Amino acid sequence: MTVETTRKERIDRGLKVRTEGIYAISSFGEIAYLIGPRLLLIVGVLLLPLILELAPYWKRVVNIMCVYAVLALAFDFLANYVGLVCLGGALFIGVGGYLAAIFNVYLSLPFYLSIPLATVFGAALCTVIIMPCLPLRGVYFAIVTLMYPILFSRIIEALNILGGTNGITGLDSLPGEYVEQYTIIIVMLLALFGMRRLVSQDVGLVLRGVKDNDQSIRASGINVTVMKSLAVFIAALMGCFGGAYIAHLYMWAGLSLFALDFSIIPMGGGGTLIGAVVGCLILVPLSEFLRFFGTFRIVIYCIILTGFIVFKSEGLMVYLQRKYHQFERIVNV
Repeated sequence: MTVETTRKERIDRGLKVRTEGIYAISSFGEIAYLIGPRLLLIVGVLLLPLILELAPYWKRVVNIMCVYAVLALAFDFLANYVGLVCLGGALFIGVGGYLAAIFNVYLSLPFYLSIPLATVFGAALCTVIIMPCLPLRGVYFAIVTLMYPILFSRIIEALNILGGTNGITGLDSLPGEYVEQYTIIIVMLLALFGMRRLVSQDVGLVLRGVKDNDQSIRASGINVTVMKSLAVFIAALMGCFGGAYIAHLYMWAGLSLFALDFSIIPMGGGGTLIGAVVGCLILVPLSEFLRFFGTFRIVIYCIILTGFIVFKSEGLMVYLQRKYHQFERIVNV
């Protein structure tokens, strides 16, 4: 007579090895375990415009939240995969917004041309501007990139060009409420999963090598400056799209596009990419909720951020991912 005994076993036992190597799965349960968190994020974000149908203010908050999420992806990619702590988010937003205004207002191009053109040309311009700073690392690179949006805004103000302090008005609005919502949501999701795919490819491994030991990359015959420039261009693509989108969303491009909020707020991620997005999904609505406290909201906001940094310095998503993979089930022995 045999007696069946049971024991606890981690759900991801063997699954991680099989999916990373040959992507072999054996049941719908394993499929659900792998894609469940991803589907939760995708479906949740896509349903937000429908859930907030009767709250137009919060629908606009979702738009800005997604822009910050795209910027946070760019920051996380540069900081944690390339080793470039870039505080030039406001530069990307400003250049993308002003170029969209120039293409749309001055050159009379429709929005479906002005936004992609502003994205590509803006990314190229930002890459050329930042390229002389690529030999710098750490706080030095961060400080220089933080100075660029201040420099551009002061040049526009002093020379009274591109509308001066009044900005450029009269941009075409995006056609329809749902186009406004789902354009930035879909781009955010594509950027997230596209970047996750990129960093796992050969080019991603080279970029990680640039961060960890750029001398070994040079010894392999790879041009480190070219790889850094490619990384900056990819990050600038996301940021310039956000700027072009905001310019058409508000039908205006002005000095506020160079506001340092775009450089400082979209930080985090801890090298997970998804963490940068989830952080924005939490912090941007939180800052809006705290408006009830008036100017005191900054104090509460800083206390909350400090709490996250002190008690979960590894990053919220790193902690949640570890806990998710520690789930156990009862199996027969």
